[in-house]
Amino acid sequence: MPNTRQTWGSTLVPCLGRTLLLLGFDRDAHVLSSGEVVLSVSLLPAKMRCPRGAKAERCFEKEEYQVRIRSLHFDVFGTVVDWRESVAREAAAILDGRGVECDWHAFADAWRSRYQPAMEEVRSGRRGWVKLDELHRENLETVLDEFEMPGIDAGDFGRLNLAWHRLDPWPDVPAGLARLRRGYILVTLSNGNVSLMVDLARHGGLSWDAVLGAEVARAYKPRPEAYLRNAEFLGMEPDQCLMVAAHNDDLIAASAVGFRTAFVYRRSEHGPDQGSGIEPERDYDVVAEDFLELADKLGC
Repeated sequence: MPNTRQTWGSTLVPCLGRTLLLLGFDRDAHVLSSGEVVLSVSLLPAKMRCPRGAKAERCFEKEEYQVRIRSLHFDVFGTVVDWRESVAREAAAILDGRGVECDWHAFADAWRSRYQPAMEEVRSGRRGWVKLDELHRENLETVLDEFEMPGIDAGDFGRLNLAWHRLDPWPDVPAGLARLRRGYILVTLSNGNVSLMVDLARHGGLSWDAVLGAEVARAYKPRPEAYLRNAEFLGMEPDQCLMVAAHNDDLIAASAVGFRTAFVYRRSEHGPDQGSGIEPERDYDVVAEDFLELADKLGC
């Protein structure tokens, strides 16, 4: 079979409140009567295409030629929530009143910059499992020293560390998730721990069917098991799962273990001067401006 990740073309065909994404098919291809979204995994030869008037099920009855997406798996930090603006706001609200002056966006950036190195200690095996709340706490101590903010009392420190539990969703997210949930199982696939994800869901009105991710899988992305266990918990094969993220490295890692992929733009995640990681770097299955366009493209 040809490598469709390099060669496919795509056509969107609306059907029964869903959309059929047919890769390499003619524009008048027929739609499955079930209305399920199908992502073909190869460019089919002409003899395998649905002839005009034929029953669609017959054209898709061979599993090697189709994938039916059943669940959407979401990266959260940056894709679902605006961590930078939220952390800067929370830090200012807690510490401004204590007479602390700071560029709070720079503070948020510095705290976030320690995220991957801290997780790498766990991923590499140099350290046993530690949930993200604890890594955030350790990183916060370092950042407070760096910004010369000694003497923060225990109460303020604890509230500040839990700023990550109060991140606001991007404006399109609640309505987009509500639409997507009409047709798919929606779950988190985040490095955040379970209590953090639950608090974000309650804070932002996020309609998940399940809160999964690193703490449940005992593996931080982009380790393969972080993705594979996420699918396994739902009883899904990887190719029944669509990874949704604004980050190329996340989608590339998910694709490597068989997930389908959807890139969503978040051009201001790192602020107005973000200069890299804005554009999709691969031929992902779906590329969308936001969650509302993702819902459009998936027929919800």
